Amino acid sequence: MTHTSRALTALAAVLALALTACDGVSDLPLPGGPSIEGRAITVRAEFADVLDLVPRSSVKVDEVTIGEVTDIELDGWTARVTMRIPDAAELPDDTRAELKQTSLLGEKYIALERPDGGGSGRLGDGDLIPLERTGRNPEVEEVLAALSMLLNGGGVGQLKIIESELNNAMRGNDEDIKSLIAELDTFVGGLDEQKADIIRAIEGIDRLSADLAERSDELEAVLRETPEGLKVLADQREQLTEMLTALSRLGDVGSTVIRASREDVLANLAALEPILSQLNKAGDDLPQSLELLLTYPFPDAAVGTIKGDYTNLRVTSDLDLRGLTLPTPTGGPTLPTPTLPTSLPTPSLPVPTITVPSLPVPTSSLPVPTRSGGGLCPPVCFSSSTSGSDMSWTALYTGGMR
Repeated sequence: MTHTSRALTALAAVLALALTACDGVSDLPLPGGPSIEGRAITVRAEFADVLDLVPRSSVKVDEVTIGEVTDIELDGWTARVTMRIPDAAELPDDTRAELKQTSLLGEKYIALERPDGGGSGRLGDGDLIPLERTGRNPEVEEVLAALSMLLNGGGVGQLKIIESELNNAMRGNDEDIKSLIAELDTFVGGLDEQKADIIRAIEGIDRLSADLAERSDELEAVLRETPEGLKVLADQREQLTEMLTALSRLGDVGSTVIRASREDVLANLAALEPILSQLNKAGDDLPQSLELLLTYPFPDAAVGTIKGDYTNLRVTSDLDLRGLTLPTPTGGPTLPTPTLPTSLPTPSLPVPTITVPSLPVPTSSLPVPTRSGGGLCPPVCFSSSTSGSDMSWTALYTGGMR
Protein backbone atom coordinates (compact mmCIF):
# COMPACT_ATOMS: atom_id res chain seq x y z
CA MET A 1 0.00 0.00 0.00
CA THR A 2 2.82 2.28 0.74
CA HIS A 3 4.33 1.75 -2.69
CA THR A 4 0.97 2.38 -4.42
CA SER A 5 0.36 5.57 -2.45
CA ARG A 6 3.72 6.93 -3.38
CA ALA A 7 3.07 6.22 -7.09
CA LEU A 8 -0.30 8.00 -7.02
CA THR A 9 1.23 10.97 -5.25
CA ALA A 10 3.98 11.28 -7.87
CA LEU A 11 1.43 11.09 -10.71
CA ALA A 12 -0.70 13.80 -9.14
CA ALA A 13 2.36 16.02 -8.77
CA VAL A 14 3.26 15.56 -12.44
CA LEU A 15 -0.27 16.38 -13.54
CA ALA A 16 -0.30 19.46 -11.33
CA LEU A 17 2.94 20.72 -12.81
CA ALA A 18 1.66 20.09 -16.35
CA LEU A 19 -1.56 21.92 -15.66
CA THR A 20 0.15 24.92 -14.05
CA ALA A 21 2.45 25.31 -17.08
CA CYS A 22 -0.57 25.53 -19.47
CA ASP A 23 -3.28 28.19 -19.84
CA GLY A 24 -5.95 25.54 -20.30
CA VAL A 25 -6.87 22.22 -21.75
CA SER A 26 -6.84 23.72 -25.22
CA ASP A 27 -3.08 24.22 -24.94
CA LEU A 28 -2.45 20.53 -24.56
CA PRO A 29 -1.30 18.87 -27.80
CA LEU A 30 -3.83 16.53 -29.34
CA PRO A 31 -3.04 13.50 -31.42
CA GLY A 32 -3.91 13.62 -35.16
CA GLY A 33 -3.29 17.35 -35.60
CA PRO A 34 -1.81 18.91 -38.75
CA SER A 35 1.87 18.41 -39.31
CA ILE A 36 3.63 21.56 -40.57
CA GLU A 37 6.86 20.87 -42.31
CA GLY A 38 9.36 23.62 -42.97
CA ARG A 39 8.97 27.25 -42.01
CA ALA A 40 5.62 28.26 -40.51
CA ILE A 41 4.09 31.75 -40.56
CA THR A 42 1.44 33.34 -38.37
CA VAL A 43 -1.55 34.99 -40.06
CA ARG A 44 -4.44 36.82 -38.39
CA ALA A 45 -7.97 37.32 -39.64
CA GLU A 46 -10.87 39.50 -38.42
CA PHE A 47 -14.40 38.03 -38.28
CA ALA A 48 -17.70 39.64 -37.37
CA ASP A 49 -18.86 36.29 -35.91
CA VAL A 50 -16.85 33.08 -35.36
CA LEU A 51 -19.81 31.07 -33.96
CA ASP A 52 -18.40 28.09 -32.01
CA LEU A 53 -14.92 28.08 -33.56
CA VAL A 54 -12.30 26.99 -31.04
CA PRO A 55 -8.51 26.87 -31.02
CA ARG A 56 -6.92 23.79 -32.62
CA SER A 57 -9.53 23.97 -35.39
CA SER A 58 -8.29 23.20 -38.86
CA VAL A 59 -7.20 25.68 -41.51
CA LYS A 60 -7.75 24.38 -45.05
CA VAL A 61 -6.86 25.39 -48.57
CA ASP A 62 -8.80 23.68 -51.39
CA GLU A 63 -10.32 21.25 -48.81
CA VAL A 64 -6.81 20.20 -47.67
CA THR A 65 -5.75 20.84 -44.07
CA ILE A 66 -2.51 22.87 -43.97
CA GLY A 67 -2.60 24.54 -40.54
CA GLU A 68 -4.53 25.22 -37.37
CA VAL A 69 -6.11 28.00 -35.32
CA THR A 70 -3.80 28.97 -32.44
CA ASP A 71 -5.74 31.77 -30.72
CA ILE A 72 -9.09 33.61 -30.75
CA GLU A 73 -9.42 36.99 -29.07
CA LEU A 74 -12.00 39.75 -28.99
CA ASP A 75 -11.09 43.21 -30.32
CA GLY A 76 -14.08 45.44 -29.60
CA TRP A 77 -16.97 43.95 -31.58
CA THR A 78 -14.64 41.99 -33.86
CA ALA A 79 -13.16 38.53 -33.30
CA ARG A 80 -9.50 38.20 -34.25
CA VAL A 81 -8.35 34.67 -35.13
CA THR A 82 -4.66 33.77 -35.22
CA MET A 83 -3.64 30.91 -37.54
CA ARG A 84 -0.40 29.04 -38.11
CA ILE A 85 0.17 27.87 -41.68
CA PRO A 86 3.23 26.76 -43.67
CA ASP A 87 5.05 29.36 -45.72
CA ALA A 88 5.20 26.83 -48.56
CA ALA A 89 1.45 27.35 -49.18
CA GLU A 90 2.38 30.57 -51.11
CA LEU A 91 -0.96 32.28 -50.66
CA PRO A 92 -1.49 35.71 -52.30
CA ASP A 93 -1.65 38.88 -50.27
CA ASP A 94 -5.38 39.36 -51.03
CA THR A 95 -6.43 35.92 -49.76
CA ARG A 96 -10.02 35.58 -48.48
CA ALA A 97 -10.92 33.73 -45.23
CA GLU A 98 -14.29 31.92 -44.84
CA LEU A 99 -15.69 30.18 -41.76
CA LYS A 100 -17.22 26.89 -42.91
CA GLN A 101 -18.47 23.57 -41.54
CA THR A 102 -17.30 20.09 -42.54
CA SER A 103 -20.84 18.65 -42.56
CA LEU A 104 -24.36 19.33 -41.33
CA LEU A 105 -23.35 18.63 -37.74
CA GLY A 106 -19.57 18.69 -38.28
CA GLU A 107 -16.86 20.89 -36.82
CA LYS A 108 -16.02 24.44 -37.87
CA TYR A 109 -12.87 25.27 -39.80
CA ILE A 110 -11.35 28.24 -41.66
CA ALA A 111 -10.99 28.00 -45.43
CA LEU A 112 -8.40 30.23 -47.10
CA GLU A 113 -9.42 30.98 -50.70
CA ARG A 114 -7.44 32.59 -53.49
CA PRO A 115 -9.29 35.33 -55.39
CA ASP A 116 -10.32 34.93 -59.03
CA GLY A 117 -7.33 35.49 -61.28
CA GLY A 118 -4.79 34.20 -58.77
CA GLY A 119 -4.42 37.38 -56.77
CA SER A 120 -1.31 39.49 -56.31
CA GLY A 121 1.56 39.64 -53.85
CA ARG A 122 2.23 37.03 -51.20
CA LEU A 123 0.86 36.50 -47.70
CA GLY A 124 3.65 36.88 -45.18
CA ASP A 125 4.29 36.36 -41.49
CA GLY A 126 2.19 38.67 -39.28
CA ASP A 127 -0.15 39.79 -42.10
CA LEU A 128 -3.79 40.61 -41.31
CA ILE A 129 -6.81 39.60 -43.40
CA PRO A 130 -9.25 42.49 -42.84
CA LEU A 131 -12.95 42.21 -42.09
CA GLU A 132 -13.83 43.09 -45.69
CA ARG A 133 -12.27 39.82 -46.91
CA THR A 134 -13.78 37.44 -44.33
CA GLY A 135 -17.20 35.82 -43.99
CA ARG A 136 -19.09 32.72 -42.93
CA ASN A 137 -21.70 30.30 -44.25
CA PRO A 138 -25.24 30.36 -42.82
CA GLU A 139 -25.83 28.00 -39.94
CA VAL A 140 -28.35 25.15 -40.01
CA GLU A 141 -30.17 26.78 -37.13
CA GLU A 142 -30.51 30.02 -39.10
CA VAL A 143 -31.91 28.17 -42.14
CA LEU A 144 -34.42 26.25 -40.01
CA ALA A 145 -35.44 29.46 -38.21
CA ALA A 146 -36.09 31.23 -41.52
CA LEU A 147 -38.05 28.23 -42.79
CA SER A 148 -40.10 28.19 -39.60
CA MET A 149 -40.98 31.85 -40.01
CA LEU A 150 -42.02 31.21 -43.62
CA LEU A 151 -44.22 28.25 -42.68
CA ASN A 152 -45.76 29.67 -39.53
CA GLY A 153 -46.15 33.42 -39.96
CA GLY A 154 -44.81 33.96 -43.47
CA GLY A 155 -46.41 34.05 -46.91
CA VAL A 156 -47.25 30.36 -47.34
CA GLY A 157 -50.79 30.95 -46.17
CA GLN A 158 -51.17 33.70 -48.74
CA LEU A 159 -50.20 31.48 -51.68
CA LYS A 160 -53.74 30.04 -51.84
CA ILE A 161 -55.19 33.54 -51.93
CA ILE A 162 -52.78 34.54 -54.72
CA GLU A 163 -53.67 31.39 -56.68
CA SER A 164 -57.40 32.01 -56.27
CA GLU A 165 -57.13 35.62 -57.42
CA LEU A 166 -55.06 34.61 -60.44
CA ASN A 167 -57.66 32.00 -61.40
CA ASN A 168 -60.46 34.54 -61.06
CA ALA A 169 -58.56 37.07 -63.18
CA MET A 170 -57.77 34.60 -65.95
CA ARG A 171 -61.13 32.81 -66.04
CA GLY A 172 -62.97 33.84 -69.23
CA ASN A 173 -60.09 36.05 -70.48
CA ASP A 174 -58.20 33.42 -72.42
CA GLU A 175 -58.24 35.36 -75.70
CA ASP A 176 -57.09 38.58 -74.03
CA ILE A 177 -54.27 36.75 -72.25
CA LYS A 178 -53.18 35.11 -75.49
CA SER A 179 -53.23 38.52 -77.23
CA LEU A 180 -51.24 40.02 -74.37
CA ILE A 181 -48.66 37.25 -74.61
CA ALA A 182 -48.42 37.78 -78.41
CA GLU A 183 -47.94 41.53 -77.91
CA LEU A 184 -45.32 40.87 -75.24
CA ASP A 185 -43.55 38.53 -77.66
CA THR A 186 -43.62 41.26 -80.34
CA PHE A 187 -42.38 43.82 -77.82
CA VAL A 188 -39.54 41.60 -76.64
CA GLY A 189 -38.66 40.83 -80.28
CA GLY A 190 -38.52 44.55 -81.05
CA LEU A 191 -36.27 45.11 -78.07
CA ASP A 192 -34.02 42.29 -79.27
CA GLU A 193 -33.81 43.84 -82.76
CA GLN A 194 -32.93 47.21 -81.26
CA LYS A 195 -30.46 45.73 -78.82
CA ALA A 196 -27.51 47.45 -80.50
CA ASP A 197 -29.28 50.84 -80.34
CA ILE A 198 -30.19 50.27 -76.70
CA ILE A 199 -26.60 49.34 -75.87
CA ARG A 200 -25.38 52.43 -77.75
CA ALA A 201 -27.84 54.61 -75.83
CA ILE A 202 -26.71 53.11 -72.52
CA GLU A 203 -23.08 53.72 -73.47
CA GLY A 204 -23.97 57.30 -74.38
CA ILE A 205 -25.62 57.75 -70.99
CA ASP A 206 -22.51 56.27 -69.39
CA ARG A 207 -20.28 58.75 -71.23
CA LEU A 208 -22.61 61.59 -70.24
CA SER A 209 -22.47 60.46 -66.62
CA ALA A 210 -18.68 60.33 -66.82
CA ASP A 211 -18.56 63.87 -68.23
CA LEU A 212 -20.89 65.09 -65.49
CA ALA A 213 -18.72 63.36 -62.90
CA GLU A 214 -15.62 65.07 -64.29
CA ARG A 215 -17.38 68.44 -64.17
CA SER A 216 -18.88 67.91 -60.76
CA ASP A 217 -16.90 70.87 -59.39
CA GLU A 218 -18.29 73.16 -62.09
CA LEU A 219 -21.84 71.89 -61.52
CA GLU A 220 -21.41 72.36 -57.80
CA ALA A 221 -20.22 75.93 -58.38
CA VAL A 222 -23.23 76.62 -60.64
CA LEU A 223 -25.65 75.20 -58.10
CA ARG A 224 -23.94 77.16 -55.36
CA GLU A 225 -24.22 80.43 -57.30
CA THR A 226 -27.78 79.84 -58.53
CA PRO A 227 -29.43 80.99 -55.24
CA GLU A 228 -27.47 84.26 -55.42
CA GLY A 229 -28.68 84.83 -58.99
CA LEU A 230 -32.26 84.09 -57.98
CA LYS A 231 -31.88 86.51 -55.08
CA VAL A 232 -30.71 89.26 -57.49
CA LEU A 233 -33.72 88.58 -59.73
CA ALA A 234 -36.02 88.72 -56.70
CA ASP A 235 -34.48 92.03 -55.60
CA GLN A 236 -34.94 93.51 -59.09
CA ARG A 237 -38.44 92.15 -59.59
CA GLU A 238 -40.05 95.60 -59.50
CA GLN A 239 -37.59 96.99 -62.09
CA LEU A 240 -38.15 93.95 -64.31
CA THR A 241 -41.92 94.39 -64.01
CA GLU A 242 -41.66 98.07 -64.93
CA MET A 243 -39.42 97.22 -67.89
CA LEU A 244 -41.87 94.63 -69.17
CA THR A 245 -44.75 97.08 -68.73
CA ALA A 246 -42.83 99.75 -70.63
CA LEU A 247 -42.07 97.26 -73.39
CA SER A 248 -45.77 96.45 -73.58
CA ARG A 249 -46.63 100.14 -73.95
CA LEU A 250 -43.88 100.55 -76.56
CA GLY A 251 -45.32 97.60 -78.48
CA ASP A 252 -48.78 99.19 -78.41
CA VAL A 253 -47.40 102.49 -79.68
CA GLY A 254 -45.38 100.75 -82.38
CA SER A 255 -48.43 98.79 -83.50
CA THR A 256 -50.48 101.99 -83.65
CA VAL A 257 -47.79 103.78 -85.70
CA ILE A 258 -47.46 100.85 -88.09
CA ARG A 259 -51.21 100.60 -88.59
CA ALA A 260 -51.52 104.37 -89.11
CA SER A 261 -48.64 104.60 -91.59
CA ARG A 262 -49.39 101.38 -93.42
CA GLU A 263 -51.09 103.01 -96.38
CA ASP A 264 -48.36 105.66 -96.73
CA VAL A 265 -45.59 103.06 -96.56
CA LEU A 266 -47.32 100.94 -99.18
CA ALA A 267 -47.80 104.00 -101.40
CA ASN A 268 -44.12 104.97 -101.05
CA LEU A 269 -43.04 101.46 -101.91
CA ALA A 270 -45.35 101.43 -104.91
CA ALA A 271 -43.87 104.77 -106.03
CA LEU A 272 -40.33 103.40 -105.66
CA GLU A 273 -41.14 100.35 -107.75
CA PRO A 274 -40.65 101.99 -111.18
CA ILE A 275 -37.42 103.67 -110.06
CA LEU A 276 -36.03 100.43 -108.72
CA SER A 277 -37.16 98.61 -111.86
CA GLN A 278 -35.30 101.09 -114.10
CA LEU A 279 -32.21 100.85 -111.88
CA ASN A 280 -32.42 97.11 -112.18
CA LYS A 281 -32.68 97.38 -115.97
CA ALA A 282 -29.65 99.68 -116.05
CA GLY A 283 -27.63 96.84 -114.61
CA ASP A 284 -23.88 97.35 -114.98
CA ASP A 285 -24.27 100.49 -117.12
CA LEU A 286 -24.90 102.74 -114.10
CA PRO A 287 -21.71 101.91 -112.15
CA GLN A 288 -19.66 102.04 -115.36
CA SER A 289 -21.03 105.52 -116.17
CA LEU A 290 -20.23 106.68 -112.61
CA GLU A 291 -16.58 105.75 -113.10
CA LEU A 292 -16.11 108.87 -115.25
CA LEU A 293 -17.41 111.10 -112.43
CA LEU A 294 -14.24 110.84 -110.34
CA THR A 295 -11.83 111.40 -113.26
CA TYR A 296 -13.86 113.86 -115.42
CA PRO A 297 -13.01 115.06 -118.07
CA PHE A 298 -10.55 112.16 -118.45
CA PRO A 299 -11.82 108.60 -118.67
CA ASP A 300 -10.59 106.06 -116.20
CA ALA A 301 -8.35 104.46 -118.84
CA ALA A 302 -6.46 107.75 -119.29
CA VAL A 303 -5.23 107.74 -115.68
CA GLY A 304 -2.66 105.08 -116.54
CA THR A 305 -1.09 107.35 -119.18
CA ILE A 306 -0.34 110.15 -116.67
CA LYS A 307 3.26 110.10 -115.49
CA GLY A 308 3.80 112.25 -112.44
CA ASP A 309 1.34 114.66 -110.83
CA TYR A 310 0.16 116.71 -113.90
CA THR A 311 -0.83 116.38 -117.57
CA ASN A 312 -1.08 118.75 -120.54
CA LEU A 313 -4.48 119.65 -121.98
CA ARG A 314 -5.33 122.01 -124.88
CA VAL A 315 -9.00 122.93 -125.34
CA THR A 316 -10.39 124.96 -128.24
CA SER A 317 -14.02 126.04 -127.92
CA ASP A 318 -15.95 128.30 -130.36
CA LEU A 319 -19.37 129.40 -129.16
CA ASP A 320 -21.51 131.73 -131.31
CA LEU A 321 -24.76 132.61 -129.67
CA ARG A 322 -26.03 134.15 -132.91
CA GLY A 323 -26.10 130.77 -134.58
CA LEU A 324 -27.91 129.18 -131.66
CA THR A 325 -31.36 128.11 -132.82
CA LEU A 326 -34.02 127.57 -130.19
CA PRO A 327 -36.71 124.97 -130.87
CA THR A 328 -40.09 126.32 -131.90
CA PRO A 329 -42.89 124.90 -129.78
CA THR A 330 -45.50 123.07 -131.77
CA GLY A 331 -48.86 121.66 -130.93
CA GLY A 332 -49.67 124.40 -128.44
CA PRO A 333 -52.47 126.94 -128.58
CA THR A 334 -52.02 130.00 -130.82
CA LEU A 335 -51.62 133.14 -128.73
CA PRO A 336 -52.93 136.43 -130.06
CA THR A 337 -50.33 139.00 -131.01
CA PRO A 338 -50.97 142.30 -129.20
CA THR A 339 -51.06 145.49 -131.29
CA LEU A 340 -48.68 148.16 -130.03
CA PRO A 341 -49.36 151.85 -130.60
CA THR A 342 -47.25 153.44 -133.36
CA SER A 343 -46.68 156.74 -131.65
CA LEU A 344 -46.46 157.60 -128.02
CA PRO A 345 -46.47 161.06 -126.52
CA THR A 346 -43.09 162.18 -125.27
CA PRO A 347 -43.28 163.91 -121.91
CA SER A 348 -41.16 166.97 -121.30
CA LEU A 349 -39.04 166.40 -118.22
CA PRO A 350 -36.27 168.62 -116.84
CA VAL A 351 -32.83 167.11 -117.30
CA PRO A 352 -30.65 167.49 -114.20
CA THR A 353 -27.07 168.56 -114.52
CA ILE A 354 -24.60 166.15 -112.84
CA THR A 355 -21.12 167.26 -112.04
CA VAL A 356 -18.60 164.38 -112.29
CA PRO A 357 -15.61 164.86 -109.97
CA SER A 358 -12.20 164.19 -111.36
CA LEU A 359 -10.57 160.98 -110.02
CA PRO A 360 -6.88 160.22 -109.94
CA VAL A 361 -5.88 157.78 -112.63
CA PRO A 362 -3.25 155.23 -111.59
CA THR A 363 -0.13 155.33 -113.62
CA SER A 364 0.82 151.61 -113.23
CA SER A 365 -0.60 149.31 -115.82
CA LEU A 366 -2.52 146.11 -114.90
CA PRO A 367 -1.11 142.83 -116.09
CA VAL A 368 -2.88 141.46 -119.14
CA PRO A 369 -3.09 137.66 -119.44
CA THR A 370 -1.61 136.08 -122.51
CA ARG A 371 -4.08 135.01 -125.20
CA SER A 372 -2.41 131.77 -125.98
CA GLY A 373 -5.26 129.52 -124.88
CA GLY A 374 -7.57 129.83 -127.88
CA GLY A 375 -11.01 131.36 -128.16
CA LEU A 376 -11.82 130.98 -124.44
CA CYS A 377 -8.82 133.05 -123.31
CA PRO A 378 -9.67 135.06 -121.28
CA PRO A 379 -11.11 134.03 -118.97
CA VAL A 380 -9.83 130.45 -119.37
CA CYS A 381 -6.28 130.35 -120.67
CA PHE A 382 -3.91 127.40 -120.91
CA SER A 383 -0.26 127.70 -121.64
CA SER A 384 2.62 125.22 -121.62
CA SER A 385 5.07 127.94 -120.53
CA THR A 386 4.90 130.27 -117.52
CA SER A 387 7.97 132.35 -118.09
CA GLY A 388 7.26 136.10 -118.30
CA SER A 389 3.44 135.70 -117.91
CA ASP A 390 1.05 136.30 -115.03
CA MET A 391 -0.86 133.05 -114.28
CA SER A 392 -3.33 134.51 -111.78
CA TRP A 393 -6.31 134.11 -114.15
CA THR A 394 -5.35 130.54 -114.91
CA ALA A 395 -4.96 129.72 -111.21
CA LEU A 396 -8.33 131.36 -110.46
CA TYR A 397 -10.34 129.48 -113.10
CA THR A 398 -8.49 126.18 -113.24
CA GLY A 399 -7.57 125.66 -109.60
CA GLY A 400 -3.81 125.74 -110.36
CA MET A 401 -3.99 123.14 -113.16
CA ARG A 402 -1.84 123.72 -116.18
